[in-house]
Amino acid sequence: MVGPVIAGVLGTVGPALGYMPALGAYEVNLNAFVMLFDWPGIARASVLSVTTGIAATTLSLLLVSLICAAWSGSHAFRIIERMLSPLLSVPHAAAAFGLAFLIAPSGWMARATSPWLTGWDRPPDLLILQDPYGLSLIAGLAVKEVPFLLLMTLAALSQIRAAQARDTALALGYAPVTAWFKTVFPRVYAQIRLPVYAVLAFSMTVVDVSLILGPTTPSTLAVQILRWMNDPDLSLRLLGSAAAVWQLALVIGTLICWRLGEVVIANLGRRWVASGARGGATRSIKALSLTAAILSASSIVFGILGLLVWSFAGFWSFPDLFPGAFTAKTWMRHAMNLWPIINETLIIASVATLIALLLTLACLEAEERHGLKPSSRALWLLYVPLIVPQIAFLTGLQTLAIYTGIDGNRVAVIAVHTIFVLPYVFLSLADPFRAWDSRYGHVARALGAGCDGVLWRVRLPMLLRPILTAAAVGFAVSIGQFLPTLLAGAGRVQTLTTEAVALASGGDRRVISVYALSQTALALLPFALALFVPAIVWRNRRGLRHA
Repeated sequence: MVGPVIAGVLGTVGPALGYMPALGAYEVNLNAFVMLFDWPGIARASVLSVTTGIAATTLSLLLVSLICAAWSGSHAFRIIERMLSPLLSVPHAAAAFGLAFLIAPSGWMARATSPWLTGWDRPPDLLILQDPYGLSLIAGLAVKEVPFLLLMTLAALSQIRAAQARDTALALGYAPVTAWFKTVFPRVYAQIRLPVYAVLAFSMTVVDVSLILGPTTPSTLAVQILRWMNDPDLSLRLLGSAAAVWQLALVIGTLICWRLGEVVIANLGRRWVASGARGGATRSIKALSLTAAILSASSIVFGILGLLVWSFAGFWSFPDLFPGAFTAKTWMRHAMNLWPIINETLIIASVATLIALLLTLACLEAEERHGLKPSSRALWLLYVPLIVPQIAFLTGLQTLAIYTGIDGNRVAVIAVHTIFVLPYVFLSLADPFRAWDSRYGHVARALGAGCDGVLWRVRLPMLLRPILTAAAVGFAVSIGQFLPTLLAGAGRVQTLTTEAVALASGGDRRVISVYALSQTALALLPFALALFVPAIVWRNRRGLRHA
């Protein structure tokens, strides 16, 4: 996991320092950095990247903490858990398009309140999307990161005695929310620190969501780097590489500041715990957290419904809530172009997921056979591709791929996708694989089975549902990769994500909806298979049907 990232960063640092033989640049200098800091929009772009990243991460973490503190163990919390997989599987670009169609001046929210509440008979002149402060970008990122952080929190809760600690605090007279924050949250946060760092780094450097929801004058730094790297003037690659190095420095600096913030809040938290304060606005926090959870989930659900309506919409004037007519013309007109792109997306995602799954199973089985117990520090290796900004090392990998002649084809895209798919597959499968009851293996060995026999005939069949779920997560991650596909494929490998984001500049909502819906359906399909295949395969095995 570290090798490609280091190679990519080195491939970025070289051009940033003026060394790029392909362009005839052999002299090491800082001219690219001088050009970068002379660019009029650098300060604003840098501030946008930092503020939107911190705001989105803080908001997501706060919402997840409040939801868990107020509702963990309740029936409502179990409903939220069941909604995680569908919400997680929606690609970032599709969720961003759905949110954009909801909150745009001519979107569903404006239509639903017009004209009897707002009096609007035409779309209001409001800068909601791509606002200069990045508020819509923060909202879009938070909507997608809340399910991810909630999933990581649920995994952390299963590794500590959360219910026991909370019940003890309740018995001592603490309010439920206060009890959770004082006894559970410190240990949970220690478990989810790396996922939080990954969310922070991603939010600061995301490209596809920024292109759809982010400001444009100037844009976030990552978007501007992409423009420089794709500019026909090849000399701007040096400037783009310098900007990528600056982006990496910003992320590292922000992570350090976040860590210092953790120390400060931990000290304040110890004082709060020692104070013995037991009260808490439990009812208000319950209402607030449930409202936030409903709004977050509804933004994705109604966004996808909005895409569905737009894909079949005929003439649709403002302020009508629904189109005057429904038609399949948009689907029929783009079907011929859509199928080859769907096939390409399927091939790339399937192969990348299969490679990641095989590597994960090999690692986990090696742990079992050789008695290895990786420490928590080993998780840093998994999170390296998620914490290091994509734009900071993918540009370098692209440069190295050009040197070796393997850029711009499917193989290069699959290789880069695997770097990002593998961590998610490993994190999804590691706990179920390690929690498997080894007594089944002992029985199989007693009956004459070898190590391979136990793995293939006992362990893997019993872990069919977790394996399929991990594969579904990896598949969805691959489907949603925009920047790796664009850079590794040199713009010549078309997937649903790259095409949908490319259509964003056109503004045709019907065509955008067709591609975004196709992308979402493709990502949801493996989760449906992970749900139904075990139920069918183990229909005569009640204990395995829901394992």
